[in-house]
Amino acid sequence: MIYLMDFCGMPWCILPWLLSGLLGFLMGYLWMRKWMNQFNEMETKYKALSKKHKQLEEDYNACKSARAKVEGDLSTANGVAKEAQADLSKVKTDLSNANDAAKKAQSDLARTKADLEECRKSKKSSANLGSAATSFAAGAAVSNLASKPKETPKPPAPKAEAPKAEAPKAEAPKAAGVYAGLKSDNLQIIEGIGPKMESVLHAAGVKTWSNLAGKSHQELRAILDSHGDKYKIINPSTWAEQAALAAKGDFDGLISLQKDIDGNAGASTNGSSDSKLEKIIGKTQKAGYSKYKTDDLKIVEGIGPKIAGLLVDAGINTWAKLSDTPVSKIQQVLDAAGPRYKLAQPGSWPRQAGLAAAGKWEELRKLQDDLDGGK
Repeated sequence: MIYLMDFCGMPWCILPWLLSGLLGFLMGYLWMRKWMNQFNEMETKYKALSKKHKQLEEDYNACKSARAKVEGDLSTANGVAKEAQADLSKVKTDLSNANDAAKKAQSDLARTKADLEECRKSKKSSANLGSAATSFAAGAAVSNLASKPKETPKPPAPKAEAPKAEAPKAEAPKAAGVYAGLKSDNLQIIEGIGPKMESVLHAAGVKTWSNLAGKSHQELRAILDSHGDKYKIINPSTWAEQAALAAKGDFDGLISLQKDIDGNAGASTNGSSDSKLEKIIGKTQKAGYSKYKTDDLKIVEGIGPKIAGLLVDAGINTWAKLSDTPVSKIQQVLDAAGPRYKLAQPGSWPRQAGLAAAGKWEELRKLQDDLDGGK
């Protein structure tokens, strides 16, 4: 049995309440739908913002990684720039030295030309004097012949030339010590004689120090002049003296003589520069280190181009300065350059630099054979 509400049979006093309840329910339902729609919209926006936040966070991490890489590249570029500055400074120094050498060569050339001009003038005046003397002698002879009776001239007796006895050649004493590797046919130890000049002398039969010591200045001058004008500026005036010292084994005396001459031009160096013999011996002893120039800090085991640049920037730019620098100060320079140099061990660097500065190459070689990365 279905119960049917009879609205007509309901009291009229209840109807307003019923209508107000329905209206409230309807209003509540509409408000709920409105807030549900707003909630769904906000939830959609939140998801979109969360996704965007995640994307921004990934972009931030990528930018952070790229920044770290750029900073590393910048640090490397700064190191390369410092090395380039050091190389540029070195090139400027070498260029300045080359300019000084060129100026000195020009001065020597001008002096040599002046000497040659004076020599030509002297020869010309001597020739004129000889011509006048010959004319005077001829006139005097004619006058004597006119005043004296004629005599039958006797044919001059032929002069027999006595054979020249050759002095026995004394063998040069064998060189000892650092000079043990020198051979008597090495004419290039003589200041003023290079490879081409040595070949010229060998072709003329001057093959040993003893041969060269027995030649006079005029004989050597004749050998040079026979090969053209390009050898006219060469002055062989001290070659025989140098060769005599070498033939006797007096290499210390040869070094002392070479220190007092400058390319045989007679310009005194006051013993301030190495002689040619010292340079030759130095190259022989420096075998294995010839690629390093003087005061190149990379000769020290454990020092590469970057560390060498750091030391030069700190004022430690020679072997002598490095040998006098305390290890603690070297460590301070490395620590200030950053953590990349923590593995460097400078404990033996001053000792190695001291051996290089003193030219003790054999001792340096033995020391470095026992080292591992400078430790």
